[in-house]
Amino acid sequence: MKISIPKVGKDRRNILIALAGVFVLAIIGAIVTQSLVGAGRQPGGRGRGGDEGPVPVLAAAASVADVPVYIDGVGTTRALNTVTVVSQIDGKLIKVSFKEGQDVERGYVLAEIDPAIYQAQYDQAVAKKAQDEAQLANARIDLDRYTRLAATNSSTRQQLDTQKALVQQLEAQIQQDQAAIDNAAATLGYTKIVAPIDGRTGIRQVDEGNIVRATNATALVTITQIRPISMLFSLPQQELARINKAFAAGPLAVEALGADNVTVTDKGTLRVVDNQVDQTTGTVKLKAEFPNSDLQLWPGQFVNVRLLIDTLRGAIVVPTASVQRGPNGTFVFVVQNGDTVAVRAVSVTQQDEKQTVISSGLEAGDRVVTTGFTRLADGSKIVISNRENADNPPSAQPADKGERGKRKRSETAPGSPQ
Repeated sequence: MKISIPKVGKDRRNILIALAGVFVLAIIGAIVTQSLVGAGRQPGGRGRGGDEGPVPVLAAAASVADVPVYIDGVGTTRALNTVTVVSQIDGKLIKVSFKEGQDVERGYVLAEIDPAIYQAQYDQAVAKKAQDEAQLANARIDLDRYTRLAATNSSTRQQLDTQKALVQQLEAQIQQDQAAIDNAAATLGYTKIVAPIDGRTGIRQVDEGNIVRATNATALVTITQIRPISMLFSLPQQELARINKAFAAGPLAVEALGADNVTVTDKGTLRVVDNQVDQTTGTVKLKAEFPNSDLQLWPGQFVNVRLLIDTLRGAIVVPTASVQRGPNGTFVFVVQNGDTVAVRAVSVTQQDEKQTVISSGLEAGDRVVTTGFTRLADGSKIVISNRENADNPPSAQPADKGERGKRKRSETAPGSPQ
């Protein structure tokens, strides 16, 4: 037996499909609504108003403190002075007196060149002066004799004048001899290569026994002064006005930070603000000097720095965790009567990871909430923890985990409804 099924029109089929879709969406909506209602009955699913009891929170009091104002930047450390030590004369290097990496003082003998030739030149200059001095002494005796003879007309005036000229000539010769001695002494002194500055030696470039020349570009060693040490860093040109104003009032402190960008490795002083702005980067260069007594800074090292340009005296300070941002700006939850909170708009002057400076909206002593914001609203009931470290917001996390663990164990305990 053949059964014939009546054909359904295309429009009617579309209507049936649409009705089926609406029916499925209605079922899904009912399931979701029931789930949300069920979740609202759970301890962790209360609404923002806290309909099922007060919200546990941590709170901290707004305090008055002197807050430093910093400008952050990145700098490069440079040796305060760097000297490339080379020989000023030619000769054989007969002794090297320093060790690589040794701290040396100004005048320390680093190396010695064979002085034999230069000592002979010095002795020759000294002997030449002695010879000319003997001639000068004899000429002065003759001058005295001619002077007495001329007084009695026993000698001509010409002989007296000639003798005076000879004495003056020999006196000039003595001066020339002394200059030759000084030159020879200086050259002889160059046979001892000394440190021109206090600093630390680098890697030796020339070994003992080699012939060194004044015209050779190869250095014996390089000395760098790293105590103290300097640092170059750049800051945006928009900060230039504040920097110049603060710098004109007195020396500015600069802090070098460690790898964690928190630990202060050394404290220095700003020395120079460059006289022009780099137009390619829109920044201005600054130079600071650090004592570097613990050698925490090294030439060529990149370091995070911060420049102290001001200190806010008597500022209202709250933990940064308490400051929230909404469509209308920054706000905090202020504790009122010990068991409720109120939303209060505040103005922020400065903020970092730990604390925030409030310019308006709070007074010293006002208590602000630091945790549990997702369950709070204006007028919500709260319970403030009595922990000793209530001012430390992160400590609230273990407590939340503990509550969740207790709830989870109570929900999965034998006999509990699943």
